[in-house]
Amino acid sequence: MTFWSRLRSVLRKEFHQIRRDRRLVVSLIIPPTVQILLFGFALKSDVSNLRLGVIDESRTSESRELVASFTESKSFLSAGLFVDLSDLEAAISRSRIDAGLVIPSDFSERIQDGNPVDVQLLLNAVNANTAAIGAGYAQGILQSYNAGLASRGMRPASAVRMNPPLSVTARTAFLYNPGLVSSWFIVTGTFGILLILNGSLIASTAMIKEREAGTVEQLLMTPAGTGEIILAKITPLFVLLLVMVLIAMVLMRLAFGVPLRGSLLLVVVAAALCILCGIGIGTFVATFTRSAQQAQLIAFFINPPLATLSGSMTPVEAMPQWLQPVTLLNPIRHFGLIARGALIKSSGLETLWPNFLALTAFTVVLVSLSVWRFRKQLG
Repeated sequence: MTFWSRLRSVLRKEFHQIRRDRRLVVSLIIPPTVQILLFGFALKSDVSNLRLGVIDESRTSESRELVASFTESKSFLSAGLFVDLSDLEAAISRSRIDAGLVIPSDFSERIQDGNPVDVQLLLNAVNANTAAIGAGYAQGILQSYNAGLASRGMRPASAVRMNPPLSVTARTAFLYNPGLVSSWFIVTGTFGILLILNGSLIASTAMIKEREAGTVEQLLMTPAGTGEIILAKITPLFVLLLVMVLIAMVLMRLAFGVPLRGSLLLVVVAAALCILCGIGIGTFVATFTRSAQQAQLIAFFINPPLATLSGSMTPVEAMPQWLQPVTLLNPIRHFGLIARGALIKSSGLETLWPNFLALTAFTVVLVSLSVWRFRKQLG
């Protein structure tokens, strides 16, 4: 028998075996689909509908206009009026409201007299990220309110006393994502995590299942060589995971509106390399374990660090300075940069080649290690 006829026979056997294992096929399609949707919808850095309590000691048209500026935005939701500061602070401490706005009694008089006036904003900072974003929203609302006062010839109100307006202003332009859609960042990063995690999980599970069933020993009795057996093992998993890639990209486009501004081929090839990295990790882990429980335990020490240090859900720039170089050893980070660059920024290979080269190197190393360990195990 020739090499291709032997390989075709083993491949046919592998595809038939996967087709009979419906749970494996379902696990390759359903969980990644659900995870993409959940991560995209749930893991957003945007903050909306912060419950706002108000103490309005002024009770004038100017103070009501300020309250309306807050509650009419999508950032804050009216949670009622309070009488004194102790009640407001108690409501924040019990998490009944997320923020409080205190307007002094001389608010209207000071504005009409042309004097600056301070209003107090209280934020629940247990979640520091939410508090920081909420403070930014409040500052933007105040700036809009101040602009309205300035157009009527009045001085601005502020949460912090402001200097007189400057003659130099900045016009901000948001490149590549003018709508500031945070899900674009989340789903393109989560994409790489799913490829690595599902690739490693499926590869290790399939390998251990065959070893427990004793089919590996039966394969050794066939005319197929070790290389043909390894290639036949990897190919069906690779093909099924590529189908998952296509489904994930369709979901990102339809559910979250992620644009396709660059080369689709570049993203697919990078995804294929990421899949091979995952299969390499899973196969390597399977050669050191004797059961699925042991493989899951080892994967627990590999997959969470890979996901955390990938920059997929939080920017690498937000990590400590000493930890940032470590992320360069993570294939998921390089895939995330390729996916975001090609899909959102229309970057090409001339820009992304360092990440593409690093991802290729990780693929070669991980697949080579897994093949070496598998050959040793077969021997």
